[in-house]
Amino acid sequence: MLKSQANWSFTYEEIKQDNNELNELNISKITKDILLHRGIESVDKAKDFLKPSIESLLEPALLSDIKKATLRVKKAIDEGESILVYGDYDADGVTSTTLMVETLNEMGAMCDYYIPNRFTEGYGPNKDAFKQINQQGFNLIITVDNGIAGVEAINYATELGLDVIVTDHHEAQDQLPNAYAILHPKCSDDYTFKELAGVGVAFKFAWYLLGYFPKQFLDLVAIGTIADLVPLIEENRVLTYHGLKVLSKTNRVGLKALMDECGMEGTVTEVDVGFKIGPRLNAVGRLQDANLAVELLLIDDLAEARNLAEHVQALNAERQKIVSDITKEAVELIENDTSDRFKNVIVVAKTGWNQGVLGIVASKLVQLYHKPTLVLTLNEESQSAKGSARSIEAFDLFKECMQIRSLFTHFGGHAQAAGMTLPIEQIEAVSEQLSERAEESLTAEDFYPNLFIDFTVDLDDVTMELLQEMDSLAPFGMGNPKPLFHISAKPDNLKQIGAEKNHLKFQFKKDKSLVDVIGFGFGHVFHKIMNDSEIEVVGELQTNEWNGIKKPQFFLKDLRINEWQLFDYRGTNKWQKSLEGLQQKSVLVYFEDLPKGLPSTWESKAVHVEDLDAKKIDFHHLIMIELPSEKEIIKKLIQEIDLDSLYLCYHAKLESGLSLLPRREDFKELYALVMKRGYFDYKVDAPKLSKYKGWKLEKIKFMFQVFYELNFVKMNDGKIIPNKQVEKKDLETSELYQGLKKQIEVEELLYYSSRNDIKKWMDKQRVPLQQPEEEMSYGL
Repeated sequence: MLKSQANWSFTYEEIKQDNNELNELNISKITKDILLHRGIESVDKAKDFLKPSIESLLEPALLSDIKKATLRVKKAIDEGESILVYGDYDADGVTSTTLMVETLNEMGAMCDYYIPNRFTEGYGPNKDAFKQINQQGFNLIITVDNGIAGVEAINYATELGLDVIVTDHHEAQDQLPNAYAILHPKCSDDYTFKELAGVGVAFKFAWYLLGYFPKQFLDLVAIGTIADLVPLIEENRVLTYHGLKVLSKTNRVGLKALMDECGMEGTVTEVDVGFKIGPRLNAVGRLQDANLAVELLLIDDLAEARNLAEHVQALNAERQKIVSDITKEAVELIENDTSDRFKNVIVVAKTGWNQGVLGIVASKLVQLYHKPTLVLTLNEESQSAKGSARSIEAFDLFKECMQIRSLFTHFGGHAQAAGMTLPIEQIEAVSEQLSERAEESLTAEDFYPNLFIDFTVDLDDVTMELLQEMDSLAPFGMGNPKPLFHISAKPDNLKQIGAEKNHLKFQFKKDKSLVDVIGFGFGHVFHKIMNDSEIEVVGELQTNEWNGIKKPQFFLKDLRINEWQLFDYRGTNKWQKSLEGLQQKSVLVYFEDLPKGLPSTWESKAVHVEDLDAKKIDFHHLIMIELPSEKEIIKKLIQEIDLDSLYLCYHAKLESGLSLLPRREDFKELYALVMKRGYFDYKVDAPKLSKYKGWKLEKIKFMFQVFYELNFVKMNDGKIIPNKQVEKKDLETSELYQGLKKQIEVEELLYYSSRNDIKKWMDKQRVPLQQPEEEMSYGL
């Protein structure tokens, strides 16, 4: 048995009946059912989903205050006022800033942009920045991807005589800023789609300002929307679908240079944005001033663009190293802590951690431990802590932190992600109170990730035609995840791959169907899977192209085996290295004396069979390092302990029972010899007899031991003398003889039998036949 790492939910089981309306679409039943699972139940909705239309976008005029904001911008342009775009340092923020600056430039405005420094100013509006902006002569500020939580700073700007137009998408808090205008989907009753990214809101404002649909900005919209992990549904799906097409043919020299650095060519996908473009734009603001990223997006000089792109690439490599180092340190803090303070919520803090990457570190820790996680960097001089938090699906981080808002100096974010500043002295209180809230609201299952499976497929279903239909459901992301499929089959060609053997590869075969399965990071389960075990896998279908040939490939997300497994390492010492990964949940069982020569790491796991108590020792894997003396011992063992797996790692004894067991004729012949001679000098006669008869000395010794036990012979002055008066006894009454026969039974079963035969025998023992209970009868 091999347990899954996540909770599996088969979403397709919720569809109780066929939907005939979608049958007119020229798609497979699998694709049709996936659409149904995602709430797309009519032909019109399906067509809108499969081919998103610009015409389906909501009118910008539905955003509250947009008319007022537009009039103010036009007034500023007409009167020659200076306008400042106040942005944010992540990918959503820098694309929003670029889009708004280009819009204002097109309108003929006198404008500039300002992005606060993550390290010296933090997120969002701040008084010092607004004071400086006012002194520089700006009259109007337009925030993009921030501002809704900057109540104090924006109220201060208003007092200075500045007009502030807020465009944002983050969660509004109890009080709204006293801004000139607020453009925010969640603050606009008539605007029915509430999930735009910051760049989406900026785009709607640009659309209204310019008076036409600005398709040229859709590449920026796609980058910001995908990178900010907002749900790719409805309007966001339309914007990213068309935005990726614009991005694939973008004229922006800065983006082209950056894509060259990423090794990108051809059609750009949401994966390219999410794992290549987005992280590099984010890396700039994480390590230094994010103005560099905006400069790269605005630049029109190719040579300078290449220089900037190289710089961005170097920053991203540096960012990756910093993230790796901090993550390792955080894991050490968690693993070395012997208290239960990380039971429900993880809060880790340390001086010197780079504030700019703590969100990524928090995400990695959530992936490792699946618990709400806060990662903070400490400033001993100011006695403050700054950091980021990430959460699990069942724990609304924004809601729960707002309940303890007084503990934070600054706080803002979403249900699954947040940023905060707080006094160092409050860290313990935050940790305790969030842990208490998690204890009250979360169940044990909530601490495991969820996999929502779209369909169980047969190997025959996995074709390139199916993959092409899956591509039509893209772009994938939050709210529209890539479909997850479930397959059950026996693996073939199972092997570890990668320089450190930390990845897994195998194949599923059926008739002419063959599907390669690749599991990155699954190398550790290699020694937990037998080739003849039925294995269930969950994952995504991908296209693997090699030498111009395309074929389906299964990208593993999780796996499980529902039956117990038997592993065969008999007659070899390779098990010691191969099973290193099992040490945490395994026990070595021995039946007589602990074998010598075991490494200390394994010796500490060794338990005598009589001390093996499943109620006191937590283990899933049992490793047999020697043979029991009889079958009943192993039979009792496997009946009493519910194992995930059993590993046979023993050698046969130096002398096999089969080679020692004499025939009845051998006993007769030896006894007749002793009776005829009247004695047997073992030291002198045994070697001669062994050479003459071809009997092993151990065999001769065993026969005399049986004679002695049955009182057929006695010892006198070192010689074996036959007893004159002997009671007739059957050899079968000898305990030694019976013991050797039992040893032979064990050897025949557990050493000389095939693994399959051993498994069949053990399966029968694990499920003892039960007599059916008699039905109770009343009065009859």
